[in-house]
Amino acid sequence: MPTQFEGPLTGLGLRREMLDEFCQQLPQDIDFLEVAPENWMALGGRLQKQFRQLTERHRFVLHGLSLSIGSPAELDVEFVRQVKAFMDLHNIEWYSEHLSYCSGEGHMYDLMPIPFTEEAVAHVVSRVKQVQDILERPLILENVSYYAAPGQQMDELSFTQAVLSESNCQLLLDVNNIYVNSVNHGYDAETFLAGLPTERIRYMHMAGHYVEAEDLLVDTHGAAVCDPVWELLEKAYAIHGVHPTLLERDFNIPPTSELLPELQRIHQLQNAAAPAVLTA
Repeated sequence: MPTQFEGPLTGLGLRREMLDEFCQQLPQDIDFLEVAPENWMALGGRLQKQFRQLTERHRFVLHGLSLSIGSPAELDVEFVRQVKAFMDLHNIEWYSEHLSYCSGEGHMYDLMPIPFTEEAVAHVVSRVKQVQDILERPLILENVSYYAAPGQQMDELSFTQAVLSESNCQLLLDVNNIYVNSVNHGYDAETFLAGLPTERIRYMHMAGHYVEAEDLLVDTHGAAVCDPVWELLEKAYAIHGVHPTLLERDFNIPPTSELLPELQRIHQLQNAAAPAVLTA
């Protein structure tokens, strides 16, 4: 399995319906694959054998759904231990999650906004450190889309910067989420992008969204990436350098052949940006 995992690499989220195809041959435009551990840890039989076949040959990252890092409920330590065992089994070094929460008195099956407050920063930082101690790896947190900001005392950028700095974790930079939030909350996307700490960025996400109204975008991962998000990715490479970048498509999933042009466009932007980065 290739070990180098930086620079101009392009990834795709793996779905079960892709297993047969990818076990035969992974398209050359896909440099790494991403899975939610919750969807794969308990698999057995043929599916587990196919998954192991892929992890032995290709680079993988995990992108979790239910860690609930900002929840007021107690951290599910046993779940984190299961994630670590899964990472050790498949030789996976990266585990990313959402800077949000999805549980309290039960599981809400949605990503809820953490209040942008100093108290919330301290709470999240404490839990991140606990997770990192168990994983024996850095936790990678994604900037998320949100549609309300209850109890807000800080802006989103200041909150994100504080969590990253004080917890010493890493960042999964989701370009589409920045664009969606900039439209929904009326801030400048490029200013937000430039304010993120380059040294914390581990990899990036690209995705499509749904236009509910002129001032309301919904982060669905169910459509092709739009031009403004492509332009923001180009700016991200110019500001922060070229990082591995993954295309998310969670529903309305077309045949792989129809996703390849978007993966190829990521490669093209990475290759165009790389010389400028090297000479800067």
